[in-house]
Amino acid sequence: MGEVLFYHLTRSPVEEVLGLLLPRALAQGWRVAVRGSDRARLEWLDERLWLGPDEDFLPHGLAGGPHDARQPVLLTTEARAPNRPQALAAIDGAAVAPDEAAGLDRIWVLFDGADPAAVEGARALYRRFREAGHPPQYWSEAQGRWQRQAG
Repeated sequence: MGEVLFYHLTRSPVEEVLGLLLPRALAQGWRVAVRGSDRARLEWLDERLWLGPDEDFLPHGLAGGPHDARQPVLLTTEARAPNRPQALAAIDGAAVAPDEAAGLDRIWVLFDGADPAAVEGARALYRRFREAGHPPQYWSEAQGRWQRQAG
């Protein structure tokens, strides 16, 4: 059963947090699906990830290409990613179910702390994971750096 981590974004944008989490996942040898709820937003994120400095290169692809199954990081709106990920990053309120934790090493749920609907949705999802026997971790950057909070 994989770990489930909720990241309450209050200072950093999602692309910056992914820029921290994804290289660590790749260093573990994991493939990752970044699941969003909006194709246009994933296209924007795809562009942002390509614009970083060479030393921060993050190999990835946007779902719908001919090499989706080979992508180390695949940006997708689909529940089943063809790259057979060991980790899932759910962004922008993308649906994720507690039973997915059984087949993954890690699930990250990143949510915007400035959006009341996103906060409420994350709270409800947090409770669902906990009730399903997958005790999640809650991480906050409210103090200026990422810190695990009591859940």
